[in-house]
Amino acid sequence: MLSIFSTLLLQLPMGTPNPDDNKPVDLSDPFELIVFIIIPILAVFFYILWRKKRKNKE
Repeated sequence: MLSIFSTLLLQLPMGTPNPDDNKPVDLSDPFELIVFIIIPILAVFFYILWRKKRKNKE
């Protein structure tokens, strides 16, 4: 009885997004290139600059 109850709780409801439905990133699309490559690189670069600037003030 307990195993049937736990399997019912672990099922995804109909109509909800499933993690298996994801598509791979298409880097030929300019939007995905900017969002997944350029913005993270810029964020890391500006974070490093900000830390250096903050460390020099101290």
